[in-house]
Amino acid sequence: MGFFGWIILGLIVGAIVKAVMPGRVGGGWITSLVLGVVGAVVGGWIGDLLFNSGSMRFWSLGSWILAIVGGLVVAGVYGAITGRNKTSA
Repeated sequence: MGFFGWIILGLIVGAIVKAVMPGRVGGGWITSLVLGVVGAVVGGWIGDLLFNSGSMRFWSLGSWILAIVGGLVVAGVYGAITGRNKTSA
């Protein structure tokens, strides 16, 4: 899957990240989508390094798992850096 495929997958992952971590990512939908794209690209890059599989496809379950995990990790790091990792009671 090419770079643009990871970007499209990242937009979808951004929506998933917003649904899974609603209060932890500040900035609204745009920030979540950008973090999803960054996470998907990072997840794809790390997956390619670890598994040496240049044949990742858009509809591959492995691609989706890498993208979602990458998006959640990037969103978690972003939340920790910006101080949004605390839930308000």
